[in-house]
Amino acid sequence: MATTEFPDDPPPATPDRSEPALAAAVPAESVSAPGTDEVLLRAQGGDHHAFAELYARHKRRIFSLCLRMVGNSAEAEDLTQEAFLQLHRKIATFRGDSAFSTWLHRLTINVVLMQLRRKGLQLISLDEVMDPGGPEDGPGRTFGAADLTLSGTIDRLTLEHAVADLPTGYRLIFLLHDVEGYEHNEIATMLDCSVGNSKSQLHKARLRLREILRRPAAEEAQP
Repeated sequence: MATTEFPDDPPPATPDRSEPALAAAVPAESVSAPGTDEVLLRAQGGDHHAFAELYARHKRRIFSLCLRMVGNSAEAEDLTQEAFLQLHRKIATFRGDSAFSTWLHRLTINVVLMQLRRKGLQLISLDEVMDPGGPEDGPGRTFGAADLTLSGTIDRLTLEHAVADLPTGYRLIFLLHDVEGYEHNEIATMLDCSVGNSKSQLHKARLRLREILRRPAAEEAQP
């Protein structure tokens, strides 16, 4: 199949809705843009102009998702192109059981996870996570519950930078659970790890985030 070329300069995307820890996760589509269903139907029928319009509408949002997951702009751009190539191949399979943007969002996550598996992503083992290096190093009784210290009190940009500083395994599980809303059993299937490992790494990710977010305050307190 010939390579599909996508436009370089899409118009600004519609702002995403906020999620528990980071804004701009899965976009809400309670009100569809004029002609969205018509454009989608034409794209499913093989209309390349309609597909280009879908690309223009969703490209920036998908790039943002890829960037959050991999933390590298060049790699995120490649993954965005791959996501839309996959969309071009699979768009006819979309049946409308969910919002199109939600379906595309999940397709993109699968593309990113597949790429990370190819690169040999290794999650930290459960034994390492459970190593009692200190009173706050091991998982507590409440991991898997909402972490109120990471919601609503920190500006979005600061939090996004802190998440980008997390190790890849921690960042993935934090994003999948706390931002994208996946359950631990779903994450375990996606990443080929145990449910316990997913819960433990989420707990460690939250601890690491709190440590990263405390740094500016600690530096300002120094004379």
